[in-house]
Amino acid sequence: MSQTKNTNWGQFIPLVTVFFFWGFIAASNDILIPVFKKAFDLSQGQSQFVSLAFYIAYTVGSIIYMIVSLIMGKDLINKLGYKNSLSLGLLISALGTLLFIPAANLHSYPLMLSGLFTVALGFSLQQTVANPLAIALGDPKTGSQRLTLAGGINNLGTTIGPLIVAYAIFGSATEPNSDLSIDSVKIPYLCLGVAFLLVAIFLKFSSLPSHPEQEEENNDHVNVVKDRSSALKYPQLILGMVAIFLYVGVEVSTASNLPDYMQKELHFSISQVAPYVSLYWASMMIGRWGGAAEAFGLDKSKTMILKFIAPYLAFGIFLLVNKIAGHDLKPFYFYAVLILVLIIADISTKGNPAKMVLTFSIIGIIALLVGMNTSGLVSVYAITSVGLFCSTLWPSIFALAINGLGKNTSQGSSFLIMMIMGGGVTSYLQGLLADAVSIHFSYIVGIICFSYLAFYAIISPIVLRKQGIHLSEVKSEGGH
Repeated sequence: MSQTKNTNWGQFIPLVTVFFFWGFIAASNDILIPVFKKAFDLSQGQSQFVSLAFYIAYTVGSIIYMIVSLIMGKDLINKLGYKNSLSLGLLISALGTLLFIPAANLHSYPLMLSGLFTVALGFSLQQTVANPLAIALGDPKTGSQRLTLAGGINNLGTTIGPLIVAYAIFGSATEPNSDLSIDSVKIPYLCLGVAFLLVAIFLKFSSLPSHPEQEEENNDHVNVVKDRSSALKYPQLILGMVAIFLYVGVEVSTASNLPDYMQKELHFSISQVAPYVSLYWASMMIGRWGGAAEAFGLDKSKTMILKFIAPYLAFGIFLLVNKIAGHDLKPFYFYAVLILVLIIADISTKGNPAKMVLTFSIIGIIALLVGMNTSGLVSVYAITSVGLFCSTLWPSIFALAINGLGKNTSQGSSFLIMMIMGGGVTSYLQGLLADAVSIHFSYIVGIICFSYLAFYAIISPIVLRKQGIHLSEVKSEGGH
C-alpha cells in the first residue's frame, strides 16, 4: 500500500490560476452577448453565437488532440509534458485575444467570434491537462475535493469577470447610460492576453511536474466489469455524455440569456445587468466552496462546520466585489436564505452522487418554474439560484459516467470533455426559442435539461448495479 501523500500546495496554487481564467472569460461572455447584440444589431438567437463559438471550441480542441495523438502514435500531452502543454494552451488563448484588435477595427462580428473560439481552443488543452494534474498533486483519495476547490477558484473568476469587463466597457456603476463603442472591448481582452503570456512563462519555469507520478490504484473493491474495446461500449458513459451535454447546457444558457430577459422584462440597461450575472456565477462558487470542505482533511465535525461557513464566505466575497464596484447591496441580502437551502440539500445527499444529481435537478426545475411564472426580482433570483444547484453536478455526473471503464477511463473522460459543447448549442436553441415565443418562456429549455438529469440520476445506479458496481464505490472524479 502506498504511503498517503499530502496536497502539494506549492504546486497546486499556481496551477489554479488557469482555473481562474476559464471562469473569468466564460462569465464575461454573458456581458459581451448584449454588447454585441446592440453593436451588431443581432437577434437573440444570433447573439448566442458567442456561447456557441466559445463552447464548440472545446469539442474541436478535443478532436484535434485525438487526431494529433493518433498521427504521432503517442499521447500528445505525454510527449510534450504537462507543463509544456499547459503553457501551449495559454499561448493559444493569448493569440485569440489578439484577434479582438482587427475585429474591433473592422467592426466584424465573425472575427470577434473567431477570437473567442481561439481563446476557448486553448482552454480545451488546458482543461485536458489541469484536471488530472490537480488529482496528481496529492492523495488520490482527495483528488476530487481538490478539483472542487479548483472549481471554486474558477468561480471566483466568474464572479469578478463580468464586473471587471462591464466596468472596462461601460465605466462605473453610477454611469449606466455610457455610450457603447465596440472598440471598448479591445483593452480588457488585450490585458487578458498579456496575463495569459505571463502565466504561461511563470508555469513553464514553475515547480509543476512535467510528468506527474502515477500511484498504483489500491483496489479495495474488485470490479467485475471486464475492459471492453471502446469506452463507447459502456452504457453508463453514453448516458453520462448526454447528461454532461445537458448539464453544461442549462448552466450556460441560463446565464447567457439572463441579460436579455432583464432588459426586456425589467428594463435594465446592459451595464446594470452585470451584478446579477456576477451573482449567478458566484452561486457556482458558493456551492463549490461548500463541496470542497473535505479537501482540507479535517475531522467530521469541523468539516460540517466548514460546509456552513465556506458558502457564506464565498457569498461575502461576492458582496465585497460588488461593494467595491459601487453597486447597491440591499437587493442581494435575501439570497442568504437560498444558500441555506443549498447547504441543507447538500448535506441530505450524504455525498451520494446519484442522490445529489436527483435532488439538485428537482430543485433546479422548481427554481425555473418559479422564474417563469413570476416577475420582477423574484423571477431573477429564482433564475440565478440555478447556479447554486448546478454547482456540484459536474463531478457527480462525471463519477457515475466513468465508473467501471477500466483501461478505457481516459478515453471516456475525453468524450465527456467533448460534451462541454452543450453550453453553446443549448444557449443558441434557447435564444431561437426566445425570438420565436418569448424570453420568459424560453427557460423551458432548462427544465427539459434538468428533467433528463433527474432521469439520469435514477437510471445510472441501475445500470451500474447490473455490472456489479455499487454507489458506495463511486466517488466524484471531475471538476468543471
